[in-house]
Amino acid sequence: MIGLDTNILLRYFVKDDVVQWERATRFISTRCTPESPGFIDRIALCDMVWVLTRGYGYGRADVVRIVGQLLASQELLLEDEELVRSAVQSYEGAGIDFADALMVKVNLARGCEATATFDRKTAQLDGFIRVS
Repeated sequence: MIGLDTNILLRYFVKDDVVQWERATRFISTRCTPESPGFIDRIALCDMVWVLTRGYGYGRADVVRIVGQLLASQELLLEDEELVRSAVQSYEGAGIDFADALMVKVNLARGCEATATFDRKTAQLDGFIRVS
């Protein structure tokens, strides 16, 4: 198994640099297999989503599609895959940032009673409490 950095994932999906897209595609297709998948940790995943939305202007539907492709892949393995699935549903339906959606799912799964936030809007969602 080999870990994949955000920039490999971005080049693979965005295709904004043909040379790097070809390299990323070749690397993933030759090094990442069902027996030895490419590993995508939560930090790289959140970073990728942030860059897609803020840097490239991707909308929620595009992000959901891309993360769905990652989840469906046998050649790629996401850290906390089931929590990522749940976070995608929250991200898609509740208007929450992806990183916040994943953070609250991870925190609840690790036994936290809630996740504290100053954000009024986020605090209204399940799993969050507002600090005032």
